[in-house]
Amino acid sequence: MLFTQYYLDCLSQASYLIADESTGRAVLVDPRRDIAEYLADAQAHGLHIEGVINTHFHADFVAGHLEVAAATGAWIGYGRRADTEYDIRKLADGDRISLGEITLEIMETPGHTPESISVLVYEHPHDTVPYGVLTGDALFIGDVGRPDLLASAGVTADELGRMLYDSVQRKLMGLPDAVRVFPAHGAGSACGKNLSTERQSTIGEQRRTNYACVPMDVEQFLTLVTGGQPAAPGYFAYDAALNRQSHALLDPATAPRALSTAEFTAARAAGALVVDARDPQEFAAGHIRGSVNVPADGRFAETAGTVIAPGRQLLVVAAPEQAAETVLRLARVGFDTVTGYLTDPETSLTELADQVVPASRLTVPDLHAALRQPSPPVVLDVRNAAERDGGSIAGSLHIPLAELPHRLKDIPADRPVVVHCAGGYRSSVAASLLRAHDHPDVSDLIGGYNAWHTMLHPTTA
Repeated sequence: MLFTQYYLDCLSQASYLIADESTGRAVLVDPRRDIAEYLADAQAHGLHIEGVINTHFHADFVAGHLEVAAATGAWIGYGRRADTEYDIRKLADGDRISLGEITLEIMETPGHTPESISVLVYEHPHDTVPYGVLTGDALFIGDVGRPDLLASAGVTADELGRMLYDSVQRKLMGLPDAVRVFPAHGAGSACGKNLSTERQSTIGEQRRTNYACVPMDVEQFLTLVTGGQPAAPGYFAYDAALNRQSHALLDPATAPRALSTAEFTAARAAGALVVDARDPQEFAAGHIRGSVNVPADGRFAETAGTVIAPGRQLLVVAAPEQAAETVLRLARVGFDTVTGYLTDPETSLTELADQVVPASRLTVPDLHAALRQPSPPVVLDVRNAAERDGGSIAGSLHIPLAELPHRLKDIPADRPVVVHCAGGYRSSVAASLLRAHDHPDVSDLIGGYNAWHTMLHPTTA
């Protein structure tokens, strides 16, 4: 058996290639849109990818099933409850897929979505204990898939939660302890709240350590699983719908290109939004007026999808070595509307000097002093609720970043605003979004709440 896990850090997303090397037959599970790595590995091992399985309709990225099918002729498999615009192989509980000796068995595990499945992997068709189980978003390492993303029309979070209880507590925890667990996501994903940095585990380990796998009744399970979930990024519903639809394939040969400053200016004049992927400090030193800062050195694609509406025409400003990668990362979450990018921001911004403005950033002492003035600024906390439970700046307004695009009117426009997150990444994003919507006086806090707390509560060795 050839079993390969591919992990994409910026989306905390795992995909899998499973093959029987004696027959050369292979299946991909939960692939991303840029499929060159899978195809290269298959060619290197003399494999034919004959099928691609999505464990569910993913909400946090656009899956690569259509690209794989177009490149290899593979069938596309989903759980039997899935309905799509393209032809699929519907997979039901107990269905087996033979690759030779290597055998896959479908286990229906609804809850995160109604059509969710897990895939049991057997090294030999008559083995009584599977080698492992690909759990999709039903079971993570340390957590389970949230049932409240509302990515499935017509099914309530309560109904999904009860499905998930049965899937986790009865089906997955009914497997032997030795079965390896391979989830579709890891730490940082908004598909759950307590995901581990580990990329594989066992059923036995999850039975002992995962809060949602401890024996309990369904009401206890619902309370635990639904409580404290972060706000879902705005693009999730868009991607979940896109994964059901026939849509244009990702074609690296037609990727957006580098633009001259004249072309860039013309596209901006036509209404394109500038996404500036540089470091917050570089952005603050000077950026195109009205641009949104989403630093590439972070959860770029997810964050961009949180604050930018799908379908908007986009322009990218990024370091020369990051520009093409930035465009690809946007495409991974379905943002295929990038007109192009600047290849040399430093030179281009000099040429566009009449359109360039600085951004205000405050240190902790700056903010501390401002809050003691007769007319203090509004402090906007864009962290998630669970982060804020650990401490907050007194009197601060709390709007998680994922909710901010829809709550801009909740922020006073007649007072200065200072935005903070935990460390300074999300606050630069949020502050730039407010400026792009014409808020007159916005700063972000360097170092975020962590720096604030350290200053007010210094520790001694």
